[in-house]
Amino acid sequence: MNKPVKLLMSWNIRSGREESYLQFITQEFPESMIKAHLQPSEAWYTIYGNWPEVTMGFIADDLDTLRTFLNSDTWAKLRRKLAAFIKDYRYRVVPLRGGFQF
Repeated sequence: MNKPVKLLMSWNIRSGREESYLQFITQEFPESMIKAHLQPSEAWYTIYGNWPEVTMGFIADDLDTLRTFLNSDTWAKLRRKLAAFIKDYRYRVVPLRGGFQF
């Protein structure tokens, strides 16, 4: 039986790109992820401390589904667009479990 996994991503927003970032991250980005069968699970914005400004999670039905997406042209194009607004991008894939995962 395949088990769900979570794609956890974090980054900082490039200075001066906040407005265009916000438009992209609230419209095109989640819509594209949902079309790829990845369900949003959380989005966090850090305002204090030495942590990435943004942490987002998306759930995939299984590891194969997520791997296929991460190797797709769709993801490559989306990542290039995202890269114009962010820096210090990191991601990891973890087994899905209840509660906050970082």
